[in-house]
Amino acid sequence: MRVGLLTREYPPDVYGGAGVHVEFLARELRPLADLDVHCWGEGAADGVVRHRPWSSLDGANDALRTFSVDLSIAAALEGRELVHSHTWYANLAGHLAKLQHDIPHIMTAHSLEPLRPWKAEQLGGGYALSSWAERTAIEAADAVIAVSGAMREDILGCYPALDPAKVRVVHNGIDTSLYQPDHGTDVLERVGLDLDRPYVLFVGRITRQKGVPQLLRAVRDIDPAAQVVLCAGAPDTPEIDQEFRSLFQELSRVRAGVYWIPQMLPRPDVIQLLTHAAVFVCPSVYEPLGIVNLEAMACGTAVVASRVGGIPEVVEDGETGLLVPVEENAEDNVARLARALDLLLADPAAARRMGEAGRERAVREFGWDAVARRTVQLYEEILKPG
Repeated sequence: MRVGLLTREYPPDVYGGAGVHVEFLARELRPLADLDVHCWGEGAADGVVRHRPWSSLDGANDALRTFSVDLSIAAALEGRELVHSHTWYANLAGHLAKLQHDIPHIMTAHSLEPLRPWKAEQLGGGYALSSWAERTAIEAADAVIAVSGAMREDILGCYPALDPAKVRVVHNGIDTSLYQPDHGTDVLERVGLDLDRPYVLFVGRITRQKGVPQLLRAVRDIDPAAQVVLCAGAPDTPEIDQEFRSLFQELSRVRAGVYWIPQMLPRPDVIQLLTHAAVFVCPSVYEPLGIVNLEAMACGTAVVASRVGGIPEVVEDGETGLLVPVEENAEDNVARLARALDLLLADPAAARRMGEAGRERAVREFGWDAVARRTVQLYEEILKPG
């Protein structure tokens, strides 16, 4: 079975959950299929072919530059029996390969453009192009993988022309042999953390989707003994970057022990930070699944997360963490998030029990080997004659 796996992100250039997903899925698929990965970047080696936007489009809208990469990828897929694309950055490449090479196209929906209107702030007119690319690809795909049950409902709600039988749920996974508690403290000491004080940890991009401004407002008034660590980078736009910086400066003036790490840390550093956090926080306003919550759980840490999208399929409220409703009133959302954080900061024993339960759940239900097997079963079903 000759498969082309199409993605924007692939190691070493991974900055979001979709990139993590493709990294580990590819690792598990390689023993099961003849796999070529096509991604953004320079060069080719070991079954990975990297493509860059056309130089003639340097300085052009990001959506147009993306389409140039999609054309390059589609042209390189001759000889593949099936293509599997991830995110709108690669969906059009999968659709074009389907048409050009007469092969099936499967796409995994990690998010949906109609549910991310703030992307217009990042892409300008390119948001109309990204939305068109996603709609065109998803409505013509031979199968669509949703990373959660909630995501499946969103897909069918946004794209009612899509046959529901084509939409399958295959949850994201986690490598629990890689993501496991690290009780060393060298990373914490390097950051400058006080080892005798608890800390709240956020890991994610600076984007409207991740709810970072709400978090910075919420932690202003939590237990003053708690430190706050923000592993936050890759801002979507200069405007949200400036908003984040202003809120961070305000927060730093009213409480001590606030740390911002803007650069992407190596995975072992993140694992150690996850392990020692009193609570991990995911304040997203939209999250099809939220793989970062699985990473925290696998490291034995309790999670406070928004009750949105697929997060409730990962975080069991009251068992592996606390879920916070997200409603229209922003001030109420901020207050609820602060209360949930304070509840776990005030009860370390409960947080510890939730962390242990989270680790057990991650090991039991979210292994990448099972994800890969379910994915290959779908490939075989789509390729089966008749």
